[in-house]
Amino acid sequence: MNSTILRAMTRCGQARIMVINSTDIVNTMISYHHTTPTASAVLGRVMTGASLMGCMLKDKGNSITLTFRGDGPAGMVMAVADYKGNVKGCIQNPGVDIPLKSNGKLDVSGAIGGGVMQVVKDIGLNEPYIGISEIRSGEVAEDITAYFAESEQVPTLLALGVLVDTDLSCKAAGGVIIQLMPGAGNEIIEKLEKNAMALSNVSKLFSNGLSNEEILDLAMTGIEYDLFDEIDVGYVCDCSVERTERAVISIGRKELEEIYKTQEKIEVTCRFCDKKYYFEKDYILGRIEDDE
Repeated sequence: MNSTILRAMTRCGQARIMVINSTDIVNTMISYHHTTPTASAVLGRVMTGASLMGCMLKDKGNSITLTFRGDGPAGMVMAVADYKGNVKGCIQNPGVDIPLKSNGKLDVSGAIGGGVMQVVKDIGLNEPYIGISEIRSGEVAEDITAYFAESEQVPTLLALGVLVDTDLSCKAAGGVIIQLMPGAGNEIIEKLEKNAMALSNVSKLFSNGLSNEEILDLAMTGIEYDLFDEIDVGYVCDCSVERTERAVISIGRKELEEIYKTQEKIEVTCRFCDKKYYFEKDYILGRIEDDE
């Protein structure tokens, strides 16, 4: 089943909501990175959150990069999403393996640890927008919620979840984000906060077979809303020979000549999809001469 994002707005115009089933995205990530269950939950949550944040961007070509730089054993965790919500991700230590929490759940916060969360938005301006906030809990959803409140002054409710199966695949993953519009009244705020209790284990809702719209109904209990659209999203890596070649050339002639003294070709592996690119000495040095 493809991953999808459902977008809606309350009829009163006081809140917007998006629901994503990211199971397919997380399974594709697992196939690339061969993650442990803990790493799957960590990177799966970060990618799901980034996908929801990405589909809030306005224009084609816009993108968002969400990075957790924690001191936990997972190391740096990064996800990049485009304006549709397509996403790719990587984790510094895909083999992170720590004990379960006392409640039997995967210890996402323990794997991430303390540190900072960074949001970089490329929206076509000369310089990207960069926002940095402290990692509050390491559970991902709470950290993104705090970022929205502090850096963008947007009251946000966010639920994220990844359920890993016994065969190490992702059984279910998804998320729900609700953001208040300026001037939202106390009545709708109280209803949304009450309904949020039903979303505390969103991955279990998906594993029980609920659709995006059924989960939206739970989040909007007692609140009239209008559906905007439902879009297909996926794990999309846009690496290419051309882009990788430019990165190699940017190293500079002197450094490249030193590298090529010990090897006839340079191997570059994409950190998002594990695809390998090879560049031979004569070709790369010849390209530098062409560029000059």
